[in-house]
Amino acid sequence: MDASDIPKPAAAPEFSRDELEEMVIAALRTVFDPEIPVNIYDLGLIYGLTIDPQQAHVDVRMTLTAPGCPVAQTFPGEVEQRMTEVPGIDSAHVELVWEPPWTRERMSESVLLTLGML
Repeated sequence: MDASDIPKPAAAPEFSRDELEEMVIAALRTVFDPEIPVNIYDLGLIYGLTIDPQQAHVDVRMTLTAPGCPVAQTFPGEVEQRMTEVPGIDSAHVELVWEPPWTRERMSESVLLTLGML
């Protein structure tokens, strides 16, 4: 066994979990629903976000406004790509879920105001 056989410890993450979460949320806010002119984060489509700074990976649980949404096949890939553009994130996985179903109650108050629904 020589030095090249010894596993190297993972590099310390460049950003803290909180910093990465802020940057990931900012990136999610740049992805807009194709039918409603609102970003997917404030629209309430993001159900869960798990960030692993050591692995530079993010897992996202999200839904769409309707199961029959025409972008259901391509949208998760777009969201994954946007996540990997975040400094400190090398990989991402989006799990598309349908439970609980999305409702307008998941939208932020500012979105409701913007859309004239309050």
